[in-house]
Amino acid sequence: MERSVHFEVEDGIGTVRLDRPPMNALDAAMQDQLREAAEEASRRPDVRAVILWGGEKVFAAGADIKEMQAMSYADMAERGGPLQEAFTAVARIPKPVVAAVTGYALGGGCELALCADIRIAAENAKLGQPEILLGLIPGAGGTQRLARLIGPSRAKDLIFTGRQVKAEEALRIGLVDQVVPAEEVYAAARAWAARLAAGPALALRAAKEAVDRGLETDIDSGLALERSLFAGLFATEDRETGMRSFVEEGPGKAKFR
Repeated sequence: MERSVHFEVEDGIGTVRLDRPPMNALDAAMQDQLREAAEEASRRPDVRAVILWGGEKVFAAGADIKEMQAMSYADMAERGGPLQEAFTAVARIPKPVVAAVTGYALGGGCELALCADIRIAAENAKLGQPEILLGLIPGAGGTQRLARLIGPSRAKDLIFTGRQVKAEEALRIGLVDQVVPAEEVYAAARAWAARLAAGPALALRAAKEAVDRGLETDIDSGLALERSLFAGLFATEDRETGMRSFVEEGPGKAKFR
């Protein structure tokens, strides 16, 4: 099978590259390959941070509508689980993840970007959840992750109308975190990833788990999770390195293994 998702590692940074021209439409095979790439990124110790990248022209314009049109209720009832599992695998990569968004990130493409920890968008980027225009709703996590990111009212506006959001508005409402010229998107994402790739891997993993899992539960359970993860880091070499460097050299100079 020809691969439409590639995973490459350089200097501790893994790039998950979508490669299904012209629009990176996310068909079932691509979804499965996306899950495989996420699982590889999660388990490889040489991967310290991850970039989601659709290329210079487009991130992903959504699911493969022609493939979905032919599917029955029974077909989608069977496919819906693996679809969500692929995106959840990306969201649960226990390392910092940045989406580098150029061009369109619509439907499943927007949902994939939502799985990242931050989103850096090109000035020409357009994001949205247009499923309602097909008589559908987002099915790969959009109703849940979008509302948690930008709030329920703004999420409902985008989901109910299916409208596309330009980069400037996406930045204003918190859908993306940074907007740069299109030719600088991947470089900006790589700079962010490189900075965190040099950080304490176990502490970053714990921080991500505390925030993400805490949002899924009540405040008391979230605090209990934070307390457990915080205490656990006292058993790590990175904690010893960080504190020793602080005492001996001052803040921000630790070099973590």
